[in-house]
Amino acid sequence: MRIIDLSMPIARDHPRWATEMSVTGDLAKGDLAQVTWLKVSCHAFTHVDARRHMFADGATIEATPLDDLVGRCAVVDLMDVQPNEAVGPEKLAARGKHIKRGGMVLLKSNWDRQRSPMTKEFWLDSPYLTREAAEWLLATGIRTIGYSFPQDYPIRLMLKGEKRPLAEQVTHDVLLRAGVHMIEYVANTADIREPEVFLSAAPLKIPGGDGAPARVYCIEGL
Repeated sequence: MRIIDLSMPIARDHPRWATEMSVTGDLAKGDLAQVTWLKVSCHAFTHVDARRHMFADGATIEATPLDDLVGRCAVVDLMDVQPNEAVGPEKLAARGKHIKRGGMVLLKSNWDRQRSPMTKEFWLDSPYLTREAAEWLLATGIRTIGYSFPQDYPIRLMLKGEKRPLAEQVTHDVLLRAGVHMIEYVANTADIREPEVFLSAAPLKIPGGDGAPARVYCIEGL
């Protein structure tokens, strides 16, 4: 049995996300405890989107059933994905024959090793899914999907302060709109060896939240 940590570390000085960390208490000076304080977006680093993130009538994160985020997960091999590649339905169909209706899917790539998430190039050069790819995934009947690269083309434009309409955020517009749970910025997927794993992506329970950080990991050989 192998446990693979699929979570990005939460780090200061990130090129995209403002993250504040501070510490109170000094054990070396005799304080009773050390306490770390964190201020970060619920949509930074590895996290789960709630439908409320984009849709006013959507459920918030505490209503996300854990049954939909923990369980058997098909791994789709995209290890050969290239910078700025538009990943279409043909590639997904050829490699996702083991996807099960009602199941979970994780897109495996080595993008976080081609470009570090701590650099702008991770975002600016990222591969992305086409609308047709998102529609193909929806047609498979999946309930949850995890992405190992910034999956919508306009994500890179946010670094430049440019916001594009929802219709161009194709995975959100197609999959999240339909109630498919989305796990974003999953790391270390290149370490996965098997075509199916046991995946856990339980988000923090934040009442009214539109998303939440998650410690995502998978287990092989379970």
